Amino acid sequence: MIAPARLLCAVFMALSAMAPVVTPALAVQPDEVLRDPALEARARDLSAELRCLVCQNQSIDDSDAPLARDLRLLVRERLQAGDSDAAIRDFVVARYGEFVLLRPPFAAHTLLLWLAPALLGAAGLFGVWRLARSRGRDATEAVALTPDEQAALAAATGTGDRDPA
Repeated sequence: MIAPARLLCAVFMALSAMAPVVTPALAVQPDEVLRDPALEARARDLSAELRCLVCQNQSIDDSDAPLARDLRLLVRERLQAGDSDAAIRDFVVARYGEFVLLRPPFAAHTLLLWLAPALLGAAGLFGVWRLARSRGRDATEAVALTPDEQAALAAATGTGDRDPA
C-alpha cells in the first residue's frame, strides 16, 4: 500500500506535469504586439471579448486561425488610429454581426438567450418539487388491509385473534 504522503506527492507531480497542457496559449504572434504597453493591453482586452468565427468557442486572442489573426491586426490598427474600444467593437459587430461578441448584449432580441438558464433551472426545481410532493403524499396515505390480507398477516406473525392488551 502506498503511504498517503507519497500518493499526495505523486498526484501533485502528475498535475504539475499537466499544467503546461491545460493552460491557454495565447496565439498573438510577436510581430502583432504593439510597442505601446497601454495600447497592447487594450488590444488584449478587446481581443478577449471577440469570438473567432472559425473556432467559434475561442476568443481571437486564443485562436491560431488566419481569420483570428486578421481580426487581431484589425483591432490593433484601429487602436493605433485612435478609435475608442466601443468604436472598435461597433466596427467589428457591424462587419461580422453580434455573433462575434463572446458576451452578447442584454437586449430584447437576446432576452431568451440570457433568461433560458434561469427558466430551465426554475422548471427543473418545479419538477423536483412536484415529484417530491407526489411521492410524499403516496407514502403518507394509509391504505386499509383487506380481510384476506389481515388474515395472511395474522397467520404470518402468529398473533391470531389475541387481544393486544
